Amino acid sequence: MAGKLIIFSAPSGAGKTTIVKNLLSKHGDKLEFSISASTREPRGEEIDGKDYYFISKEDFLHKIAKQEFIEFEEVYSGTFYGTLRSEVERIWARGKHVIFDIDVIGGLRLRSKFPDEALSIFVQPPSLEVLKERLRGRGTDSEEKLQERFAKAESELSYADKFDVILKNYDLDVAVVEAEKLVMDFLNKK
Repeated sequence: MAGKLIIFSAPSGAGKTTIVKNLLSKHGDKLEFSISASTREPRGEEIDGKDYYFISKEDFLHKIAKQEFIEFEEVYSGTFYGTLRSEVERIWARGKHVIFDIDVIGGLRLRSKFPDEALSIFVQPPSLEVLKERLRGRGTDSEEKLQERFAKAESELSYADKFDVILKNYDLDVAVVEAEKLVMDFLNKK
């Protein structure tokens, strides 16, 4: 029997990754992280097969042609991300529910493919300005890349009301507690 899907989406820098990591640390017996495939290069300490499946653009396009993705998107020009069907099946086969940390459009695509099995949560930052400060504070992107992220974030914020729940991340500690309650209530529903 298939499990459920917990989808966390937000613009980059909104806090979704921190929230997902907290849930996994507390509920790893029930939840497992869906590792996305990406054509981008690893950043910092990222590990292939743990943070992402880093694959070439050619391999990615080959997998699209073979319909191996549940969803995929060219998130930034020339950079693809996607959810492999085999990844979701692998987690369900282990008797766990799948948790996603995914971009906004990808999250909505997943939700549309699994309307009864998914809970989609949009992590709302306090403001676009706070989001920009967080992204600059990371120190990982060039100014050009930051401007691309800012434009994308502005667009993504307009999709919030298309998710099942908008989780306001104005205070991370509060957001983490609220996220845990939302997820556990959803998993306990028959």
